[in-house]
Amino acid sequence: MHYYRYENAEVSCCYKYLMFSYNIIFWLAGSAFIAIGFWAWSEKGVLSDLTQVTRLHGFDPVWGVLVVGTVTFILGFAGCVGALRENICLLKFFSGVIGFIFFLELTAAVLAFVFQGQVREWISEFFLANVKAYRDDIDLQNLIDSLQKLNHCCGAKHPNDWNMNVYFNCSNKNNLSREKCGVPFSCCISDPAVTVLNTQCGYDVREKGTLNDWSSSIYIKGCIDALEDWLPRNLYIVAGVFIVISLLQMVGIFLARTLIGDIEKVKFNYY
Repeated sequence: MHYYRYENAEVSCCYKYLMFSYNIIFWLAGSAFIAIGFWAWSEKGVLSDLTQVTRLHGFDPVWGVLVVGTVTFILGFAGCVGALRENICLLKFFSGVIGFIFFLELTAAVLAFVFQGQVREWISEFFLANVKAYRDDIDLQNLIDSLQKLNHCCGAKHPNDWNMNVYFNCSNKNNLSREKCGVPFSCCISDPAVTVLNTQCGYDVREKGTLNDWSSSIYIKGCIDALEDWLPRNLYIVAGVFIVISLLQMVGIFLARTLIGDIEKVKFNYY
């Protein structure tokens, strides 16, 4: 009878539990995102009336939260279970999807750099579409208000973009709206000495005068121009975030592929 001694007859516990630890964080984060998304929908009454999802003409930020949460949850689940059960299919699925996402990110970055004009127009059209739906969804409203306050801007290209919203337009048909010829309060230039938020500061601002006349009370720069000004100033931050995300993805792929190699080596030795 012959006895064979197999080297490395067990999967490396180090890579196995590193892979599990790496993914349990994303699994829990994905669960949290999904829970937050459904909580936000329940607060808006969407869960009791799902037709609200199709009636919204703008972008619902909850969709973004749910999509990110679902993808993160699935990848975290595949990584955790694949590592613990030493399941090659799940590990290959995990590394393949992460690699595909990384490829999409690189492609999007290159296309955005090459086709800057088209991207600028697309973002402008997207912003204007959501200006129209400003009052349709509270989360969209808060998102636009935050964007305008943080970047000291108003509208996509200028404050008159708010004419596209049924509540703020200056047409004679809009006599019933108190917000006629106004802008949201997030367009207003805040006074540091005033601590109470005045949500009516934008009323009737655009009724008379020109952009230069409005500059003392509201921001006249469009948010697209503000974004273009913000990007060069924060280029290192943006690049740093992209590098960190890329490194995390590459670490995940490395751990998954190394674990797959260990599992295949052990199976080969036993057969």
